Amino acid sequence: MRAAACWLTDACCVLAFVVIGRSAHHHGESLAGIGSTAWPFLAGLAAGLLATRAWRRPAAIVPAGVGAWLGSAAIGMLLRVAAGQGTALPFIGVALAFLGASLLGWRALARMATTSSSPA
Repeated sequence: MRAAACWLTDACCVLAFVVIGRSAHHHGESLAGIGSTAWPFLAGLAAGLLATRAWRRPAAIVPAGVGAWLGSAAIGMLLRVAAGQGTALPFIGVALAFLGASLLGWRALARMATTSSSPA
């Protein structure tokens, strides 16, 4: 997969996390609200991808997927704190679980699809 497609998929995973969370907590789905909640996680995602030099193998689970996951979750939480947004312990757990499942999951599915479609 091309790097841009991988990064777009990563960003969609983060945005899905934000939209589902805002909807579940009845915070509304205005574009401004989504942007306010999403920017720390998207910035963390970018930092994780840059730190792991994900452009080399953007669909790889290690290091790109792990960098995307931990960057979006850890750096995203730190940026939320810096911006005065809340970070309760259960929220951190949910973020780690959802972002891990989605950011690592699509890579695992892509790997299985390419492995199973390869000629024997």
